[in-house]
Amino acid sequence: MNSIDLTSANWKDIKETRYDAVILPWGAFEPHNYHLPYLTDCYLSHHIALDSARLAYEKSGVLCAVLPPVYFGSQNPGQWNLPLCIHTNSETQKAILCDVVDSLHGQGFKKLVIINGHGGNTFKTYVRDLAKKYPDFTVIVVDWWAIVPTKDYFEETPDEHGGEQETSVLLHYRPDLVKMEQAGDGKVIPLPMESINNKVGWLPRNWGVVSEDTGIGNPKKSTAEKGEKYAKAVVEKIANLLVELA
Repeated sequence: MNSIDLTSANWKDIKETRYDAVILPWGAFEPHNYHLPYLTDCYLSHHIALDSARLAYEKSGVLCAVLPPVYFGSQNPGQWNLPLCIHTNSETQKAILCDVVDSLHGQGFKKLVIINGHGGNTFKTYVRDLAKKYPDFTVIVVDWWAIVPTKDYFEETPDEHGGEQETSVLLHYRPDLVKMEQAGDGKVIPLPMESINNKVGWLPRNWGVVSEDTGIGNPKKSTAEKGEKYAKAVVEKIANLLVELA
């Protein structure tokens, strides 16, 4: 349906359309090893959002509008100093989200689902503040890569950034953007603090210390077939969420 994807829809497509919810893909602009594009998180969250919206419509007639992705995410040290990697401050991210919600609320919309494609993005405090300001407006956040366990689909661990999971799913959706012949091995260098490595505490890891190629996880076993199977499982769960929300 032309009216689902707002990167291509026009005013005639949507003028008489009644939407049950709005979906906002949110990614980042950052290196993803040597073989994936800077916009990987945006491509993945947008394609997952589109497939989920289409499936929700096929299942139950629930109609969602998928907005263009937000390109800018929160970065770690060792990332934000790399050429053309854009770090967005938390105040900026909150302002973007608040402006989106304020615009939609003023137009009569009541439901927004964020499909997050970047692990550095955190929205919980913003959503709580918005719930207080707009008690009749629901915001739900979905980290698409985390809602289906990866153990039955992928072989490599760890697999966190530019590894087998992301590479396989992008091979499914946009194989023209993946240059497997350039891929590094995504080797992870442990921090010199075992308590941090064991997740006793948290700090933003310096990417230049933990990774040589900006990847975390080996992408060499990635295939489009693995990505298709995994994306299908993810989309099924998100589509069910959209149906329940409507």
